[in-house]
Amino acid sequence: MDKVPMTLEGAEQLKEELKSRKGPERKRIVAAIEEARAHGDLSENAEYHAAKEQQGFNEGRIKEIEGKLAHAEIIDTSKLQSEKVVFGAKVTVEVEETGEEVTYHIVGVDEADLELGKISISSPMARAMIGKEEGDVAEVKAPGGVRHYEILSVDF
Repeated sequence: MDKVPMTLEGAEQLKEELKSRKGPERKRIVAAIEEARAHGDLSENAEYHAAKEQQGFNEGRIKEIEGKLAHAEIIDTSKLQSEKVVFGAKVTVEVEETGEEVTYHIVGVDEADLELGKISISSPMARAMIGKEEGDVAEVKAPGGVRHYEILSVDF
């Protein structure tokens, strides 16, 4: 499997979640299973089945996070310097149709959160901006038609 780019911040967030899921969350679920077992008959014990389901979800998420970290190419964006838009860049653009200014941070697939201005490296918006410089126009094919974004600044 190919390496997947991830920012240092994104990797740290995944490591923290992994630590929490392997520690306190696992202990909480085990305690819930033990308490439910104490109630007797397991075949009709809703608390037991719910706790077992939580355990399955938690263990699945642990495996998922471990897999993501194993295949991550962690990039410290604070050490990057470029005139061009690359992975990890914070790009301020002007929407040509409205004149609105928006800043996007190009991050890994698992880190994307549009509400925080973080867009995935594989998104149409990021792909349109990669390799461009200040003053260039990125053309993004959206469901509503082609939109144009002028790149105002590229920061790290």
